[in-house]
This record gives sequence, structure tokens and C-alpha cells, in this order.
Amino acid sequence: MIGADAIIKCLEAEGVTEVFGYPGVAICPFYNSILESGIRTILIRTEQNAAHAASGVSRITGKPGVCAVTSGPGATNVITGIATAAADSIPMVCITGQVNSELLGSDVFQEADITGAVESFVKYSYLVKNVQDIPKIFKEAFYIANSGRKGPVLIDIPIDIQNAVIKDFVYPEEVSLRTYKPTVKGNAVQLKKVVKELEKAKRPIICAGGGVLLSEAEKELRAFAEAHRIPVVSTMMGIGAMPTRHPLYYGMVGNNGKPYANRAMNESDLLIMVGARVADRAVSQPDLITQNKVLIHIDVDPAEIGKNAGPTIPLVGDAKHIFEDLLASKDCDCEHEEWIQTLDEYRTAMEKKRTPNPDFVDPAAFITRLSEKMQDNGVYVADVGQNQIWSCGYHIVKDGKFLTSGGMGTMGYSIPAAMGAKVADKSRQVIAVCGDGSFQMSMMELATMRQHGIKSKIIVLRNNFLGMVRQYQHFTYEDKYSVVDLTGSPDLSSIAAAYDMPYFLVKDGKDMEQQIDAFLKEDKACLMECLIDPMDLV
Repeated sequence: MIGADAIIKCLEAEGVTEVFGYPGVAICPFYNSILESGIRTILIRTEQNAAHAASGVSRITGKPGVCAVTSGPGATNVITGIATAAADSIPMVCITGQVNSELLGSDVFQEADITGAVESFVKYSYLVKNVQDIPKIFKEAFYIANSGRKGPVLIDIPIDIQNAVIKDFVYPEEVSLRTYKPTVKGNAVQLKKVVKELEKAKRPIICAGGGVLLSEAEKELRAFAEAHRIPVVSTMMGIGAMPTRHPLYYGMVGNNGKPYANRAMNESDLLIMVGARVADRAVSQPDLITQNKVLIHIDVDPAEIGKNAGPTIPLVGDAKHIFEDLLASKDCDCEHEEWIQTLDEYRTAMEKKRTPNPDFVDPAAFITRLSEKMQDNGVYVADVGQNQIWSCGYHIVKDGKFLTSGGMGTMGYSIPAAMGAKVADKSRQVIAVCGDGSFQMSMMELATMRQHGIKSKIIVLRNNFLGMVRQYQHFTYEDKYSVVDLTGSPDLSSIAAAYDMPYFLVKDGKDMEQQIDAFLKEDKACLMECLIDPMDLV
């Protein structure tokens, strides 16, 4: 057995069923060995999207997705996908080929110091120097990626190590890292303090972040909120922690969130921030969430607690375990009907009134109707730009998933992530929604979808502008627009035909219902284009 064979054995031991990637000489031993396994290889068309697709797998399965690329530009191209995963704490194992060990540091063809380059974007990285270390390294990598605060791990493997003979392959059953012991259970003393404060609170609120979804704590959060009648808001990454139309859910907070959600958080006297970083998109002024209220910050990463806002009660631990412990507590007996009634009134009075142009598709109405008609467990993948903000505001999560790039805001994320989600669960409806700018960053992956029979669906909200930047320039520079005009974009009906995809066009609201029904009914991967008023604002 050579090192490349050993890598495949490690992946099989971890239950990996697919690897997204792009080959090159430095990773060829790996891709040769994988032919002898049952692991499916999916050739993407640019390396960044291999990481995005692995992200989609991870966010559906809860296990690290895997991508594998070659050295040099292959490795550097994948960095954006790794950074995107790191910003949203998505577990991933990225394998990169590397030049011969003896040539490292010689600036030879396609050599890049990838472990150094990704240092700020990974939980950990390995440069494999001894073939005998492969089983131990892979066991550690999967454990690190999917424990504590989850995130990407990179393994860089020189081609000579892949070709070297390994003696007595044994995959470790356990991992013991002396310096890495993530806390999962919440401190009992701190939990009692939370219960005491909750009993005193008149206007409590829970702000759910992406950590709730990563720890698969949705049911526990809902049960806790329902048991004690506590309203819930979410960050962008926390969308889906509560069903959108749950009576206790008041929407997304932040600059582009619901006004009544922000008001609810500001007027609360007890704020439970769980699995959220208190970053600028959700909380533009961190000092406000500590004024005149008790702030309880729950996070599995102790480094995040107090980083942007000082909590009254810090609580380190996994959201699922903590809500289980809080639900088990018999000391907490509270209801907040007057507070809930107030928030219901805010929601009615402060819901944003839109005045859409009837000559175009209203993106808000379109996204609402689309999500109402989607399967209950459907997966909606939003890209970045105005389409993302409309999606956050108007998509209705039932029992499904809402995926997007929150922390990094990476355009082009939706199509490859949707591919990964569909590969991970073929039974679920998966739809990528993007703008015409972000679509053109990933449209090469239509070939991947066609080649590998990946039946995810794509919707392009087309306004012929980089809409979010145009909107910023509209307000900041008084309509002095610079490099945001997408004139020259391809005809999408021709693009769909080139890849043998059914094509749907929605010009305005008149045929919207009929086109959505036909689009969702189609059994193949398909492309829908919606014409949006270029001057529409989020």
C-alpha cells in the first residue's frame, strides 16, 4: 500500500462518499488510488467551487465535506472557498497535492506554500512529511474540523509521500490531542445564573446564530422557547433555527434585518445570544446590546465570548447540550405574554411596505411564493448581493435549510453549494438563487451538473447590475455609478440550451405562479430567469 492508497482508506473509514476536486500532477497518485474505491469523484470546473460544494455537503450531512486539488494555482484557487467555510464555521477537509518533499522551498514548477497561505483561514493545517503519519493526521483532521467551533482543515501532501510505501496501515479509533479539548457541556454554576436571570426578566429574547444549526440544536431551541414563551430572532446564519412563520420568531436582525426584530432586541431586558459572533452585520453597535439589559452569551468558542460585547453571563459550550440542560431545569417558570403581544404589534406596524414596479418581477413576492410552493424540507441556497437580502427577508423556512455565505459574503457560492447539497441528499429539493453577477462567477459549474447528473435548480434574479454595489453608490455617491453595469452578459436561454437544461422566463407578476409551478415540477436540473427592476432596492 502506498500513501495515496492510505488516504483513500482514511476517507472510507470516515464515511466519505464523494470528493469534489480538480486533478493535476501533484495530486494524481490520490486520484489514481480513488479509482479502486467506492468514493464518487466529482470534477468541478474551478477549484474555489470544490470547497463551496464540500460546504454544501457538510451543511446537509453535518459531517466534513472533502475536496482535493493539485499544488500551486490549484491550491491557491481553493483559498477563497476555505476562507468562506472558515467565516461560517463549516467543517471541511481540504487535501492539496504538493511538489516533491526534497524540492520544497526551491520555487519549482507549481510550488506554493499553501499551509502558510491559509494559516488565517483554517483551524489547523498539516504538511505531511512521513507516509506513516497519514492515518493519524487524517483521524485528527476530521476530528478537529467537526468538533468545538467547526471549520476547515487543510492537509498538504507532497507527491513523493503519496507514492511512498506505508507499512502496517492502522486507522486510529480515537483522537487525543493534549492542547485541543473543546468544551461541550455548559458550566453548571453559569447555567443556574442563566435560569435565575430568566426568572426575573420581563422582556427576554433569544438571538440564534449559525452555531445553533451547526450543533443541530434547532429542536432544543424551539422546545425551550415554547416552554418559557421566549421570543426568538436570528442572525443571517441563524435563519432556519426557527420556522419562519413560527409565532415566536420575529425575523433576522441587523442592518438588512426586520425593523421589528432589531427593536425587539434593543428593548429586551435579557438577551440570550447563542452561537453568534456579535459581528457587525447582525449588531452594528455592540454597546447597545449591553445597555440596560442582561447579556448572556453562549458559544462553543470561548474566544468569541466578550470579543465584541462584554456579557453579563458568559457560557461556553455546545448549544444543543446547553438547551438540553436548560430544558431539564425545574427551577425556571416564566411566561411573557405581554412582551409577546407588544412584539406582535411591532411586527404588524413595522413590516416594510414595498411599492414594486409592475413592469418587472417583484423579488419579494417571487421569493415568498417560491418558498411557499417548495417542499417542506427543501434546501434554499442564497448567493450574495441584493438577492441574498431579499432571500433573507422573504424566504419562508419550514422544515428545510437556508444556506448562504454570511461571514465572508462570497459571490458565486450558491450554485456549487447547491450542487453539494443535492449530492448529499438526492431526495430533497435544492434551489440556488443568485443575481446575474454571482451567476456568472459560477456558471461554468453547469457543466459539472450536466456531467454528473446533479439535479439542483438555479434561479437568476436579473437586473443587469451588480445590484448591491449599485445601491450603495446610489445612496453614497448620488447615482454616480462605477463598474457595476453588467452589459455584455450572456443570453441565459442560450446558456441553458448549451447545457441541455430546461429554461423558464418570468418577466413580471402575471405568469409568475404558472412558471414557478412548472419550474418546481421539472425533474431535471433547470434554469429560471426573473427580470428585476434595476432600480429596486432591498
